[in-house]
Amino acid sequence: MQATTTEMFEAMNAVMPITSRPALAFVRGRGSWLWDHEDRAYLDFVQGWAVNALGHCPDLVARALNEQASTLINCSPAYHNLQAVLYARALAKASGMDHVFLANSGAEANEGAIKLARRWGARHRAGAYEVITFEGAFHGRTLATMSASGKPEFAALFEPKVPGFPKARLNDLASVEALITPRTVAVMLEPIQGEAGVVAASDAFMRELRALTTAHGLLLMVDEVQTGMGRTGRLFACEHAGVRPDVMTLGKGLGGGVPLAALLATREASCFEPGDQGGTFNGNPLMAAVGLAVLEHINDAAFLANVRAQSVYLKARLERLAVTHGLGAVRGSRPAAGDGTRPRLRRGGGDGGARARPAHQRAARTPAALHAVADRQPCRDRRGHDEARRDPGRGRKVRVRGGADRRGPVRPMSKSSTGSLSGGPAFKIIGVGRAGRGPATPAAWTRPPPAWPRHREFHPSA
Repeated sequence: MQATTTEMFEAMNAVMPITSRPALAFVRGRGSWLWDHEDRAYLDFVQGWAVNALGHCPDLVARALNEQASTLINCSPAYHNLQAVLYARALAKASGMDHVFLANSGAEANEGAIKLARRWGARHRAGAYEVITFEGAFHGRTLATMSASGKPEFAALFEPKVPGFPKARLNDLASVEALITPRTVAVMLEPIQGEAGVVAASDAFMRELRALTTAHGLLLMVDEVQTGMGRTGRLFACEHAGVRPDVMTLGKGLGGGVPLAALLATREASCFEPGDQGGTFNGNPLMAAVGLAVLEHINDAAFLANVRAQSVYLKARLERLAVTHGLGAVRGSRPAAGDGTRPRLRRGGGDGGARARPAHQRAARTPAALHAVADRQPCRDRRGHDEARRDPGRGRKVRVRGGADRRGPVRPMSKSSTGSLSGGPAFKIIGVGRAGRGPATPAAWTRPPPAWPRHREFHPSA
């Protein structure tokens, strides 16, 4: 559907204002690039909040959608459909889990995990219902998952909260053990806390937590909505520690851009009875066909090896940029060592890296699991006089989301326009291009190179 610019801006008034958005609308994307309603191109480091695991509009996703849409879209979750059962089997095999419940969002998958834990507690732990979660955690935006989250911004929202989520401190096993009572049924964590600042649970902590939960007869539930599907160089982040959880949740990159999530459980933890869990669109063949295509593409040794190689390259180059422009430390998920073969996941119990992006700090976002982070408070002078907010590279033009093409200071962004950043102004680089000497037109840098490779392999020596 085509619309004039005036019509587009009028139509924006119909959108419920849940956040501040720049006055533009994106109309198409390909690979790492987005184009807005005026055909301006943007190098996209956000990728739908880590959703587009293969970039914008990959051929395999388009092909799976087209083929399945002409065959069967939805036959009701009251029946099996071929795509869903094949996809569930593939996910179970890839993860080492036994049962799979397909959902539509990470929040829904995490909500299902909480329900499963409470059902398991009613059956095996005399009605235990508390799930220990962690300060800084983010598990979704339903009432239960907001209550499970440790995000300070959620503290006063939508009271009263759902009870039963005591908070421990990440990488502090004693704080977890101190919260275990007869009411405890499970411990739930993200291997890397994204909203808290991209803070990782160490491999040692993951293994100790597995041993602790096993010793106390508790479920270990791992939220891999952010970290799953190859973002850390392994298919799942818990593979780095060699830990097998009882329950795992997946989302975001699982569908390569379409709404898809999953709740996975071992046979011992899987205890839903008919009627306990469901959903109208859950496991529909259209989304399952896409999910299967994405999983087959990502769960490939050569693909994951390339992720690790690119991580090494990006970290080295980001560290160089951070030193040059005073951006502070670069912290990222450690690339997996070895030949790309997976460690054997074990049920019982080297520090992993961290993808840190604290709420009070600035982050130059990258398309991988790496983030450049400034280890200091951002300048609050909107004129941009502080050196930490100056143009990252003289002779460059920077496109900042919501801003215009320009040289000079990077305009700070508000909390609402950065999503999770809450400690004052911050910046997010969407596209950076060489402006050369003298003035340059926006087209000189916003247009992607005509022969830009879709999957360029990077090497540490590059």
